[in-house]
Amino acid sequence: MAADPALKMTRKEFVSDQDVRWCPGCGDYSILANVQRVMPELGVPRENVVFVSGIGCSSRFPYYMNTYGFHTIHGRAPAFATGIKASRPELSVWIVTGDGDGLSIGGNHLLHTIRRNINTQILLFNNQIYGLTKGQYSPTSKVGIKTKSTPQGSIDHPVDPIAFAIGCGATFIARTIDVDAKHMQNILKRAHEHKGTAFVEILQNCPVFNDGIWEDVQDRKSRAKASLVLEHGQPLVYGPAENRQGIVFKDGIPSVIDLAEDDDPIERGVVVHDEHPEASSYAGVLATLQRPDFPLPVGVFRAVEKPTYEAMLQDQVDSATAERGVGDLSALLHSGDTWRI
Repeated sequence: MAADPALKMTRKEFVSDQDVRWCPGCGDYSILANVQRVMPELGVPRENVVFVSGIGCSSRFPYYMNTYGFHTIHGRAPAFATGIKASRPELSVWIVTGDGDGLSIGGNHLLHTIRRNINTQILLFNNQIYGLTKGQYSPTSKVGIKTKSTPQGSIDHPVDPIAFAIGCGATFIARTIDVDAKHMQNILKRAHEHKGTAFVEILQNCPVFNDGIWEDVQDRKSRAKASLVLEHGQPLVYGPAENRQGIVFKDGIPSVIDLAEDDDPIERGVVVHDEHPEASSYAGVLATLQRPDFPLPVGVFRAVEKPTYEAMLQDQVDSATAERGVGDLSALLHSGDTWRI
């Protein structure tokens, strides 16, 4: 959906009249507030915006947006969004899902939406737990986590959402944090501007069943040391000024080096971030940076261009119409072998 810079809207216009029903302290409140703040700046009329969700705490989202919305079935939001975008490509379609809804029962649907490069924004809320069904482990939960469904500790190796998106061939991949409003709003705008599937992982706290899981990257006091802010054209440097560190690659393997205050990071071999390599291998290495051995990257991992599914679909429709004419549905239904019941 092309933006109209002349269209003047406010956050209030995107806030529905529904009572917000999440647990006190849930990170979903912050995500909702930031999405509502960003929407007026996108220049898209409310009647041309659609939010689609599946099942889970995050999936109440469409109720709270004063736009069109679909609260669908478990894991199938990407399939519904595909149909909407294919039939109405002019609409701005947003998918809201969670680590359970999107990566467990919905993993197959998410994969195909991403690989097709449908021009939609996917917001995956990741709290590493099932919240709505009261605290079972999810596909992103850490090995060893003790929950109602894993009383002796989980033995499943977790799925990394960023690595998943890279493997599916996503053309835009980013990560942000529920409590960092400025960063999240910038990522949401970038995702909307992208032509193709934009996959955004949002690290989100569940204060009831998995409290503090992202504490080191959420807390302002530890964030500078625990996270690595990705900026295109800038070296991978993090930490306070008096104790800076940088990421270097040797034979494709990342490691951390200490930087003096007067060191030039590039001269020391620190990697300069590039969002645009056609190959996804660089983004894949970034995805391996995990706490506690490395800072956790936040920002845009990858942003490349590729034809969108709905544009190619429309090209096929236009080509067939030019070759064969508009067509007659009734004539088609009554052609060839028919049966009357």
